[in-house]
Amino acid sequence: MAKGYWIARVDVRDAEAYKDYVAANGAAFAKHGGRFLVRGGAFEAVMGQPRSRNVVIEFPSYADALACWNSDLYQAAKAKQRGGVEAEILVIEGYDGPQPSTSEPAPEAGRASE
Repeated sequence: MAKGYWIARVDVRDAEAYKDYVAANGAAFAKHGGRFLVRGGAFEAVMGQPRSRNVVIEFPSYADALACWNSDLYQAAKAKQRGGVEAEILVIEGYDGPQPSTSEPAPEAGRASE
């Protein structure tokens, strides 16, 4: 079964409200098996418009990731942000299929790739 992920790109506008949110969100993540893979940290925006903070949280499954988002525990934590962030957040299913190998030829120049 593929894992589930939250991918969040965030600009914090109210540091105190965000601090209250961070203090409250751990219970929801723990209950649904979430673990941080990325939590802030150095980054370089190589394409597109960056946000100041990036977060990736892994869950045992896509269903767990959605259940966490929809849970009363998480919604109560999210309410503590009090509008103090601008963000894009995806809940997305991971991929368990085949991976590229070094024996695959590179796509030909000028041809569309998948």
